[in-house]
Amino acid sequence: MWFKNLQLHRLPAPWAVTPAQIEKWLAPHAFAPGNTVEMQAHGWASPRDDGALVYSTNRQMLLVYRAEKKLLPASVVNQVTKARALELEDQQGFKPGRKQMRELKEQVTDELLPRAFSIRRDTRVWIDTVNGWLVIDAASPTLADEVRSLLVKSIDRLPLDTLRVARSPVSAMTEWLLSGEAPGGFTLDQDTELRSTGEGNGTKATVRYVGHALDADDMRRHIEAGKQCMRLAMTWNDRVSFVLTPSLILKRVNPLDVLKEASDPTAQNDDERFESDFMLMTAELARLFADLADALGGEVEGAVRAAA
Repeated sequence: MWFKNLQLHRLPAPWAVTPAQIEKWLAPHAFAPGNTVEMQAHGWASPRDDGALVYSTNRQMLLVYRAEKKLLPASVVNQVTKARALELEDQQGFKPGRKQMRELKEQVTDELLPRAFSIRRDTRVWIDTVNGWLVIDAASPTLADEVRSLLVKSIDRLPLDTLRVARSPVSAMTEWLLSGEAPGGFTLDQDTELRSTGEGNGTKATVRYVGHALDADDMRRHIEAGKQCMRLAMTWNDRVSFVLTPSLILKRVNPLDVLKEASDPTAQNDDERFESDFMLMTAELARLFADLADALGGEVEGAVRAAA
């Protein structure tokens, strides 16, 4: 249930929208499998496979963006096209020209598509109408862009904004490494990346620590040599570990034992366990986001647009 990679966006807090309204907006863009001539398809899918496009509890909503892509290797298309071109050459007595080859390749692609394998990828979206967060569970900026594009297309006048903080994450992470101390409520873990800011020969020097103690003297030496922190593993209140990036994407998010033990032991079935886990995740992450924003100097005033 826990989101693993968090791309954070801001909404008005609170955002006066109901699950029924969201459901109505998403319905025209519901996922439908691609037909035999479509390479890809995308749309909204049911988070619980019950037909509903919005899962909601305690004013927290869960959506699922589904993308389907057909696997048709270029090498296969080229191989069949080459064979067809040889047949065509025998028939007409000369090699096919560029236009003929292009048309032949398109024809082969259309013929092979119905036999191509399809793969589906689901990406979860969490909407916190209480605290004003919209979070996409995606490590890839390209995938997040796809999800955002469909959100904007689907939801009427979506008041979506970026999270803006007073301090640059790079500057803050570099300072925390230099001092060897994280802000209150956070601890530094044994994973970081420092990168040179100089031009040099075009290749920026990079030093990575993975599962290695962050020695204060080593950190100071790298920073004084002109490197800045571009990735930093941290733990929040001994409850959630994550890796912070310059663009405020939280990667490798992981609930620690204290939260795993907090799961509702009275849950009787999958639906109850899902609801319990979702409520626990949303409550903890909302608190984490608030503390992280404070650690970065607070949110910039006026960062969130007013609801339309």
